[in-house]
Amino acid sequence: METSQLAILIVDDEAPARERLRDLLGDIVAEQPNRVIGMVGNGLEALRLLETTPVDLVLVDIRMPAMDGIEFAQHANLLKPPPPIIFVTAYDEHAVQAFELNAIDYLLKPVRADRLAGALQKARHATPVARESLDTIAEPRRHLTCSERGKIHLIPIGDVLYLKAELKYVTARTAAREYLLEESLVQLEQEFAERFVRIHRNCLASRAAVVGFERSVGEDGGEGYWSVRLNGLDELLPISRRQWANVRAVLGD
Repeated sequence: METSQLAILIVDDEAPARERLRDLLGDIVAEQPNRVIGMVGNGLEALRLLETTPVDLVLVDIRMPAMDGIEFAQHANLLKPPPPIIFVTAYDEHAVQAFELNAIDYLLKPVRADRLAGALQKARHATPVARESLDTIAEPRRHLTCSERGKIHLIPIGDVLYLKAELKYVTARTAAREYLLEESLVQLEQEFAERFVRIHRNCLASRAAVVGFERSVGEDGGEGYWSVRLNGLDELLPISRRQWANVRAVLGD
Protein backbone atom coordinates (compact mmCIF):
# COMPACT_ATOMS: atom_id res chain seq x y z
CA MET A 1 0.00 0.00 0.00
CA GLU A 2 1.43 3.36 -1.04
CA THR A 3 2.24 5.83 1.75
CA SER A 4 0.53 9.20 1.34
CA GLN A 5 2.55 12.36 0.91
CA LEU A 6 2.62 14.70 3.93
CA ALA A 7 2.27 18.44 3.28
CA ILE A 8 4.63 20.05 5.82
CA LEU A 9 5.09 23.60 7.09
CA ILE A 10 8.47 24.52 8.63
CA VAL A 11 8.50 27.33 11.21
CA ASP A 12 11.84 28.60 12.52
CA ASP A 13 13.29 32.10 12.88
CA GLU A 14 16.72 31.01 11.62
CA ALA A 15 17.01 30.52 7.86
CA PRO A 16 19.82 27.89 8.11
CA ALA A 17 17.65 25.83 10.47
CA ARG A 18 14.69 25.99 8.06
CA GLU A 19 16.91 24.96 5.16
CA ARG A 20 18.45 22.08 7.13
CA LEU A 21 15.01 20.67 7.94
CA ARG A 22 13.96 21.05 4.31
CA ASP A 23 17.09 19.19 3.17
CA LEU A 24 16.55 16.42 5.73
CA LEU A 25 12.96 16.02 4.59
CA GLY A 26 14.30 15.67 1.05
CA ASP A 27 16.77 13.01 2.21
CA ILE A 28 13.99 10.84 3.66
CA VAL A 29 11.35 11.46 0.99
CA ALA A 30 11.61 7.90 -0.36
CA GLU A 31 11.04 6.47 3.13
CA GLN A 32 8.51 9.10 4.25
CA PRO A 33 6.88 10.81 1.23
CA ASN A 34 6.52 14.53 1.96
CA ARG A 35 6.55 17.96 0.39
CA VAL A 36 7.39 21.26 2.06
CA ILE A 37 4.55 23.69 1.32
CA GLY A 38 6.06 26.64 3.17
CA MET A 39 8.86 27.93 5.40
CA VAL A 40 8.23 30.91 7.68
CA GLY A 41 10.10 32.72 10.45
CA ASN A 42 7.62 32.89 13.37
CA GLY A 43 4.24 31.79 14.68
CA LEU A 44 2.39 34.85 13.40
CA GLU A 45 3.43 34.15 9.81
CA ALA A 46 2.57 30.48 10.26
CA LEU A 47 -0.97 31.22 11.42
CA ARG A 48 -1.57 33.54 8.48
CA LEU A 49 -0.42 30.86 6.06
CA LEU A 50 -2.56 28.17 7.71
CA GLU A 51 -5.70 30.27 7.21
CA THR A 52 -5.45 29.66 3.46
CA THR A 53 -3.21 26.60 3.11
CA PRO A 54 -4.09 23.24 4.70
CA VAL A 55 -1.16 21.18 5.94
CA ASP A 56 -0.72 17.68 7.33
CA LEU A 57 2.04 18.57 9.78
CA VAL A 58 3.87 21.56 11.25
CA LEU A 59 7.51 21.40 12.37
CA VAL A 60 7.93 24.39 14.67
CA ASP A 61 10.85 25.75 16.68
CA ILE A 62 10.23 26.75 20.29
CA ARG A 63 12.30 29.93 20.63
CA MET A 64 11.17 32.57 18.11
CA PRO A 65 10.46 36.31 18.17
CA ALA A 66 6.95 37.80 17.77
CA MET A 67 5.31 34.49 18.69
CA ASP A 68 7.09 31.38 19.95
CA GLY A 69 6.27 27.80 19.06
CA ILE A 70 4.18 26.99 22.13
CA GLU A 71 1.96 30.05 21.73
CA PHE A 72 1.61 29.29 18.02
CA ALA A 73 0.37 25.81 18.90
CA GLN A 74 -2.14 27.23 21.40
CA HIS A 75 -3.65 29.44 18.70
CA ALA A 76 -3.43 26.78 15.97
CA ASN A 77 -5.66 24.58 18.13
CA LEU A 78 -8.59 26.81 17.08
CA LEU A 79 -8.19 25.92 13.42
CA LYS A 80 -10.66 23.42 12.00
CA PRO A 81 -9.14 20.93 11.80
CA PRO A 82 -6.08 21.80 13.92
CA PRO A 83 -2.83 20.49 12.42
CA PRO A 84 -0.57 17.94 14.14
CA ILE A 85 2.54 19.69 15.46
CA ILE A 86 6.04 18.48 16.24
CA PHE A 87 8.28 20.85 18.20
CA VAL A 88 11.93 21.26 17.28
CA THR A 89 13.92 22.32 20.31
CA ALA A 90 17.32 22.77 21.89
CA TYR A 91 15.66 22.75 25.33
CA ASP A 92 17.42 21.38 28.37
CA GLU A 93 16.59 18.10 30.10
CA HIS A 94 13.93 19.54 32.43
CA ALA A 95 11.99 21.09 29.56
CA VAL A 96 12.19 17.86 27.57
CA GLN A 97 10.72 16.03 30.57
CA ALA A 98 7.76 18.43 30.41
CA PHE A 99 7.16 17.47 26.78
CA GLU A 100 7.31 13.79 27.63
CA LEU A 101 5.00 14.07 30.63
CA ASN A 102 2.39 15.80 28.46
CA ALA A 103 2.78 13.40 25.51
CA ILE A 104 4.01 16.17 23.21
CA ASP A 105 6.22 15.04 20.35
CA TYR A 106 9.53 16.83 19.85
CA LEU A 107 12.81 16.68 17.96
CA LEU A 108 16.08 17.73 19.59
CA LYS A 109 18.49 19.91 17.63
CA PRO A 110 20.57 19.03 15.74
CA VAL A 111 17.86 16.92 14.12
CA ARG A 112 18.92 13.53 12.73
CA ALA A 113 17.38 12.06 9.60
CA ASP A 114 16.39 8.75 11.26
CA ARG A 115 14.69 10.54 14.16
CA LEU A 116 12.85 12.84 11.72
CA ALA A 117 11.64 9.85 9.71
CA GLY A 118 10.32 8.22 12.87
CA ALA A 119 8.52 11.42 13.87
CA LEU A 120 6.84 11.68 10.45
CA GLN A 121 5.69 8.07 10.68
CA LYS A 122 4.19 8.74 14.10
CA ALA A 123 2.58 11.97 12.84
CA ARG A 124 0.58 10.04 10.24
CA HIS A 125 -1.51 8.62 13.07
CA ALA A 126 -1.24 11.49 15.55
CA THR A 127 -4.00 13.66 16.94
CA PRO A 128 -3.46 17.39 17.57
CA VAL A 129 -1.78 18.29 20.86
CA ALA A 130 -4.37 18.92 23.58
CA ARG A 131 -4.72 22.56 24.57
CA GLU A 132 -4.52 21.59 28.24
CA SER A 133 -1.11 20.00 27.65
CA LEU A 134 0.17 23.11 25.90
CA ASP A 135 -1.10 25.38 28.68
CA THR A 136 0.85 23.32 31.22
CA ILE A 137 4.22 24.14 29.66
CA ALA A 138 3.46 27.57 28.17
CA GLU A 139 4.49 31.00 29.36
CA PRO A 140 1.82 33.75 29.35
CA ARG A 141 0.76 34.42 25.77
CA ARG A 142 1.52 37.66 23.97
CA HIS A 143 -1.73 37.43 22.02
CA LEU A 144 -5.33 36.39 22.56
CA THR A 145 -7.24 34.68 19.77
CA CYS A 146 -10.67 35.40 18.33
CA SER A 147 -12.05 33.22 15.54
CA GLU A 148 -14.48 35.00 13.19
CA ARG A 149 -15.85 33.43 10.00
CA GLY A 150 -12.88 31.09 9.66
CA LYS A 151 -10.29 33.81 10.23
CA ILE A 152 -8.09 34.03 13.31
CA HIS A 153 -7.77 37.51 14.83
CA LEU A 154 -4.69 37.91 17.01
CA ILE A 155 -5.14 40.51 19.75
CA PRO A 156 -1.92 41.76 21.38
CA ILE A 157 -2.43 41.32 25.10
CA GLY A 158 -0.94 44.77 25.67
CA ASP A 159 -3.84 46.32 23.70
CA VAL A 160 -6.55 44.77 25.89
CA LEU A 161 -8.20 47.28 28.25
CA TYR A 162 -10.51 44.86 29.99
CA LEU A 163 -11.85 41.30 29.89
CA LYS A 164 -15.50 40.78 30.76
CA ALA A 165 -17.40 37.49 31.13
CA GLU A 166 -20.76 37.46 29.32
CA LEU A 167 -22.75 34.23 29.11
CA LYS A 168 -20.39 31.56 27.67
CA TYR A 169 -17.96 34.06 26.14
CA VAL A 170 -15.41 36.57 27.38
CA THR A 171 -15.33 40.00 25.74
CA ALA A 172 -11.85 41.43 25.20
CA ARG A 173 -12.02 45.22 24.75
CA THR A 174 -9.34 47.24 23.02
CA ALA A 175 -9.44 50.92 22.16
CA ALA A 176 -10.55 49.96 18.65
CA ARG A 177 -13.22 47.27 19.17
CA GLU A 178 -14.54 44.25 21.06
CA TYR A 179 -13.62 40.61 20.45
CA LEU A 180 -15.42 37.49 21.67
CA LEU A 181 -13.15 34.85 23.17
CA GLU A 182 -14.04 31.24 23.88
CA GLU A 183 -12.04 31.23 27.09
CA SER A 184 -12.62 31.22 30.83
CA LEU A 185 -12.24 34.48 32.77
CA VAL A 186 -10.79 32.52 35.69
CA GLN A 187 -8.13 30.93 33.47
CA LEU A 188 -7.28 34.30 31.90
CA GLU A 189 -6.94 35.82 35.37
CA GLN A 190 -4.51 33.07 36.38
CA GLU A 191 -2.47 33.32 33.19
CA PHE A 192 -2.21 37.12 33.23
CA ALA A 193 -2.19 37.77 36.98
CA GLU A 194 0.57 40.36 36.64
CA ARG A 195 -1.27 42.29 33.91
CA PHE A 196 -4.92 42.45 35.05
CA VAL A 197 -6.76 43.10 38.30
CA ARG A 198 -10.25 41.82 39.08
CA ILE A 199 -12.62 44.75 39.63
CA HIS A 200 -15.88 42.80 39.56
CA ARG A 201 -16.90 39.14 39.60
CA ASN A 202 -17.24 39.29 35.81
CA CYS A 203 -14.53 41.79 34.87
CA LEU A 204 -10.72 42.15 34.81
CA ALA A 205 -9.14 45.54 34.08
CA SER A 206 -5.70 46.18 32.64
CA ARG A 207 -3.47 47.59 35.38
CA ALA A 208 -1.49 49.63 32.87
CA ALA A 209 -4.64 51.23 31.42
CA VAL A 210 -6.02 52.58 34.71
CA VAL A 211 -5.91 56.38 34.81
CA GLY A 212 -8.13 57.04 37.85
CA PHE A 213 -11.18 56.31 39.97
CA GLU A 214 -14.50 58.12 40.19
CA ARG A 215 -17.30 57.96 42.70
CA SER A 216 -20.65 57.17 41.07
CA VAL A 217 -24.16 57.54 42.48
CA GLY A 218 -26.54 54.58 42.48
CA GLU A 219 -29.40 54.64 39.98
CA ASP A 220 -32.00 54.96 42.74
CA GLY A 221 -30.03 57.64 44.56
CA GLY A 222 -28.87 55.09 47.10
CA GLU A 223 -25.39 54.16 48.20
CA GLY A 224 -22.74 55.12 45.66
CA TYR A 225 -19.94 53.01 44.33
CA TRP A 226 -16.48 53.42 42.83
CA SER A 227 -15.70 53.11 39.13
CA VAL A 228 -12.43 52.91 37.27
CA ARG A 229 -11.50 54.97 34.22
CA LEU A 230 -9.29 53.34 31.60
CA ASN A 231 -7.10 55.12 29.10
CA GLY A 232 -8.73 55.18 25.65
CA LEU A 233 -12.19 54.24 26.91
CA ASP A 234 -15.14 56.58 27.46
CA GLU A 235 -17.19 54.26 29.64
CA LEU A 236 -16.54 53.86 33.36
CA LEU A 237 -16.27 50.34 34.75
CA PRO A 238 -17.93 49.74 38.13
CA ILE A 239 -15.87 48.23 40.93
CA SER A 240 -17.77 45.91 43.23
CA ARG A 241 -17.66 46.63 46.95
CA ARG A 242 -16.15 43.19 47.45
CA GLN A 243 -13.21 43.99 45.14
CA TRP A 244 -12.63 47.64 46.11
CA ALA A 245 -10.13 46.94 48.89
CA ASN A 246 -8.08 44.64 46.68
CA VAL A 247 -8.15 47.10 43.77
CA ARG A 248 -6.83 49.84 46.05
CA ALA A 249 -4.14 47.54 47.41
CA VAL A 250 -2.99 46.53 43.91
CA LEU A 251 -3.26 49.89 42.16
CA GLY A 252 -2.82 52.32 45.03
CA ASP A 253 -5.14 55.01 46.31
